[in-house]
Amino acid sequence: MAKAPETHENFTREEHPGGSSDRSFGMVFAGVFALIAAYVWWHHGASWPYLLAVAAVFAVLALAAPRVLGPLNRGWMRVGLMIGKVMNPIILGIMFFGVMLPIGLLMRWRGKDLLRLKLDPAAPSYWIERQPPGPSPETMRNQY
Repeated sequence: MAKAPETHENFTREEHPGGSSDRSFGMVFAGVFALIAAYVWWHHGASWPYLLAVAAVFAVLALAAPRVLGPLNRGWMRVGLMIGKVMNPIILGIMFFGVMLPIGLLMRWRGKDLLRLKLDPAAPSYWIERQPPGPSPETMRNQY
């Protein structure tokens, strides 16, 4: 068996997030299908009665027998987890390379050092004196 690459993230763990209740799952899907039916009706589509029937079935099952929707709820949860495993790295990569990296390069190009990370061998200390000074130490005795 091939060894996984060493990273800061542990990719071997199993995630078991708690899903929604079967009743709320059914009501959400009933609402979604009702909204889609309304949209199709508004645009003079012919399939809106079928979509409204699906919404009604979801609503009745959610109210009368929510356990019937359990397998659909778990399947939907699995699909969401798979989408999350694919999309999270892509979205974070886009944010880093599309936002953070250009800002960092622009700051470096303009000579900015917002975190004051440059070494100054002539500096006696890197401590930044607060002006005006903050509260006196006596006021910090009973913080909790």
